[in-house]
Amino acid sequence: MNTLVKQTWAGLRVLVVLTVLLGILYPLAVWAIAHVPGLAGHAEGSVVTQNGQAAGSSLIGVDPVPADPARDPWFHTRPSVVGPELPSGASNKGPDNEDLVKTIQDRRALIAERESVSPDQVPPDAVTASGSGLDPAISVAYADLQAARVARNTGLPLDRVKQLIAQNTSGAGIGVPGVTVLPLNLAVRAAAGGAH
Repeated sequence: MNTLVKQTWAGLRVLVVLTVLLGILYPLAVWAIAHVPGLAGHAEGSVVTQNGQAAGSSLIGVDPVPADPARDPWFHTRPSVVGPELPSGASNKGPDNEDLVKTIQDRRALIAERESVSPDQVPPDAVTASGSGLDPAISVAYADLQAARVARNTGLPLDRVKQLIAQNTSGAGIGVPGVTVLPLNLAVRAAAGGAH
């Protein structure tokens, strides 16, 4: 009986020590390190703010949903397979998968109609989802394709919209220039007077 009591007390002491170390001190240390100047933005999700309010994340692309699809003033991200059943990730469908081929054809037709172009003018990143489904950037070709619609629906001159595209173009496309959609949409909103 004496051995059982000793082992129980030893186990409880270990439990208390590990709970304090791993349940309180370690999380506090990680939190403190994450809030070192220069790291805080990344630790908090790289939140982009405008007028003191969160507008989105610079690392996560979320396709804007227009209130009126006929007057859509936004640049759109790549399509996503993200949904309630798949919060993030790829569809894992191969290029010969009939469902994927049909989905790409449907997306191509939808985007061609939205942008008033022929389907063969729609760039590949406009119709294919990324590995994560949350890419924040699109190709310059896809941004250029959307420029005329955005200009028409915001009242901005097309040249001004193209300037905004150029200002938001970087090497975000893994060695290929890419356009980060959230800052571009915020710049369009500001240039249009915040009406959208």
